[in-house]
Amino acid sequence: MNRKIIHIDMDAFFAAIEQRDFPELKDKPVIVGGQPDSRGVVAASSYEARQYGIYSAMPSSRAYLLCPHAVFVQPRFSAYKQVSDEIHKIFKEYTDIVEPLSLDEAYLDVTEVNLCNSSASLMAQEIRGRILRDLHLTASAGISYNKFLAKLGSDQNKPNGQFVIRPGEAERYLDDLPIGRFYGVGKVTEARMKSSGIHTGGNLKSKSLPELQKLIGNSAEYYYEIARGIDHRPVCSQRVRKSLGSETTFQQDISDVDEMLRQLCILLDEVLDSLLQRELLAHTLTLKVKYSDFTQLTRSYTSDTIISDHEKAIAILPALLAKTEVAGRKVRLLGISFSNLIKDEEFLDNQLQLF
Repeated sequence: MNRKIIHIDMDAFFAAIEQRDFPELKDKPVIVGGQPDSRGVVAASSYEARQYGIYSAMPSSRAYLLCPHAVFVQPRFSAYKQVSDEIHKIFKEYTDIVEPLSLDEAYLDVTEVNLCNSSASLMAQEIRGRILRDLHLTASAGISYNKFLAKLGSDQNKPNGQFVIRPGEAERYLDDLPIGRFYGVGKVTEARMKSSGIHTGGNLKSKSLPELQKLIGNSAEYYYEIARGIDHRPVCSQRVRKSLGSETTFQQDISDVDEMLRQLCILLDEVLDSLLQRELLAHTLTLKVKYSDFTQLTRSYTSDTIISDHEKAIAILPALLAKTEVAGRKVRLLGISFSNLIKDEEFLDNQLQLF
């Protein structure tokens, strides 16, 4: 039996909440993020702003040059989280199998749900209607028999639309799809594929698995299967997040290594608190550095033992920093993240088994 999966993606979520809560912003190009005279970036933009080529993670100063009459708004993450919680309450009225990807998108497995005559399309339509009626926000949806196709579908008729990819339709749909639209294909992978003549899903499907392994390594099997509309990943309602981190962009570039370590310690305490609240432990610590010319790198340390405590992590930071060029270059941004995460009760179980 084919699964029935819905991917719900809110439309311009942060910006839409600002336009909803502050009616004077309606129909205006709204940019949520740093101010144009700061070194901040765009967290989200309204569809009116996107018409000017503004997108997430763009420097706010660049966004201002593209659209000087845009309204720049400081993010209100607590408000966005509250709205996200309300959206998930609606999801739970349809299924308990909900996998959040972020505040504004999630997968729902409705395979065994009998509502709406067991029609996933009708359920998606009803959910979107509820979000509009109760929260005055619009959402888009993709409906298909696996996660990869459902996520593609939610982007097809944005904003405020939905799209169904049925069994038997996937390969025809994917054949003409630009390779950059494939979920999981970043800019580096896209450039590598295009240099090898892979511009569409059809081009990707024409490559054998050994050819793809030679071209993109360990991810080859994933791309080989999705080109054929195959994705066996289940919707996981109890998904443990892969990483947790924090970063800061400095108002002025810094070059003093001691100051960098001080800033990293501040970030470290913040991330460790977040891990503690989520009852998570980590085996890997990663340092992120962005230089003044916007080039960036990461350096990681992985241990068989848990390293997500203050004393151990503090001891690792100078060694990671020494593997960069910060001693001779100015730094624009620093970041800390932990990965290879496990729940602390899982760690305790493993320890008990040793005895």
